[in-house]
Amino acid sequence: MKHRIFALVLFMVSMTIFAQDTEKEKINRVLDGWHLAAAEADFDAYFSKMTQDGVFIGTDAMENWQNEEFRAFSKPYFDQGKAWSFTAVQRNIYLDDDGTFAWFDELLDTQMKICRGSGVLKKVNGQWKIAHYVLSIAVPNDNVSELIKIKEEKDDQLLQELKMKQ
Repeated sequence: MKHRIFALVLFMVSMTIFAQDTEKEKINRVLDGWHLAAAEADFDAYFSKMTQDGVFIGTDAMENWQNEEFRAFSKPYFDQGKAWSFTAVQRNIYLDDDGTFAWFDELLDTQMKICRGSGVLKKVNGQWKIAHYVLSIAVPNDNVSELIKIKEEKDDQLLQELKMKQ
């Protein structure tokens, strides 16, 4: 009897792990397909992988694009046949207990060199969709001081404008 209970528990744990791996594989396919759609300038395929209220946070401090704004901004690049090309070289995916939300981080090979992407996906009608994505340029710690000098003047000006709006 103990062997049957142990086997049943082992089977249930294995199925849970297998189900998570399957969901992670689905999420990987969505993210890889999303990046590929941008590289191939396939506007419809790219935006079909995002939720209707999806958000894209770009590398510029003022790039907080709601879906419709991001579509309008991106359309000319896609129409010219040259959007952007990001390839994941490392990715971590995490799932909530209900399997309806996932979050991830990834290192990307891009035209800007190494970048980091992170975001949230949610299941919409049984399909994983990107609800929120953040793109960051990865800066080696040894170069932060140089970068601060490069962006200091513009950042100070932007900070002053933002503080005045509060």
